[in-house]
Amino acid sequence: MMSIRVFVAITDSEFDRLYDKPVRERLAALGDVVRGETVNGRAQVPADVASEFDVLITSWSTAPFAPVILDGPRLRLAVHSAGSVRGLFPRAALDGGFRLAQGGADAMALAVAEMTLALTLAQLRNVVWHDRRLQQSRDWRTGGFGVLGQSIAAQRIGIVSLSRVGRHFAAMVRALGATQVRAYDPYATAESAAEIGVQLCSLEELCRTSDVLSIHAPATPETEGMLGASHFALLPDGAIVINTARAQVTDEQALLAEVQSGRLRVGLDVFIDEPLDPDSGFFGHENAILMPHVAGGTVQARFAQGAHVVDEVAGFLRDGTLISEVTAENYHRLG
Repeated sequence: MMSIRVFVAITDSEFDRLYDKPVRERLAALGDVVRGETVNGRAQVPADVASEFDVLITSWSTAPFAPVILDGPRLRLAVHSAGSVRGLFPRAALDGGFRLAQGGADAMALAVAEMTLALTLAQLRNVVWHDRRLQQSRDWRTGGFGVLGQSIAAQRIGIVSLSRVGRHFAAMVRALGATQVRAYDPYATAESAAEIGVQLCSLEELCRTSDVLSIHAPATPETEGMLGASHFALLPDGAIVINTARAQVTDEQALLAEVQSGRLRVGLDVFIDEPLDPDSGFFGHENAILMPHVAGGTVQARFAQGAHVVDEVAGFLRDGTLISEVTAENYHRLG
């Protein structure tokens, strides 16, 4: 009987961040594991992967490859160690018997929700504002002594999409005492939202009634630009907009205009163009906290991603089970 062969197209440095020693040992026990070569900092997928290997494991450091490479007599499964699979795997790849799974999205969801909460609290309690002023002036009163923040428990929290991250964030703010938590999600039911203490409403009503608006929708043709100038205009003066999902969900220029006017506060981890241009208009505003797309980046989340990948491969080889499968039906809804 032919042994299982697994091809890992991930650079050495990234592999070390994703797979700790126990998980590497579990992966090695599944079959013959082959690591590919790296060219110009990108891990290569060989042209014969579909005829020589049963499983392909990819991640952020995997070099793009022609979809035809996946078409072969042996390759049955690919598991992506990162988030969205769209950069490497087209929707058409799922039309045959080939199967695909996300190995990173579930693992990163908790970390992204934590960063969302951190940005929310930082704005409510003026953490970055105080730090900037105190560090620059080294003067206690100039640093904002006596300026009062806001309690998260008193805020009306609005969540755009009850995705994995959105649901984690809802649980976190509820645990901190927030009782007014609402969401817009056309795929959620009132019953499923109520189970986590969230009330559903329209996007317009959500914006009108939110002191904190947290965005957790994936970037899809359906969601592109769904939050525009008219939605931001509905937010109360001084409201906070947090985006740790995808900037494409918003009209970024409309949001920038609100930041530049000083009317809204923001905590942003994502931008239309990344890296963010040094001349971007988002820089230089005391009401803006900017992050370089790092919300999912914790040591624990990275190792959890690797563990989830090995779980997926093991389940598939055992009985065909996949926990986080990407299908033709859900491809365009996943982040």
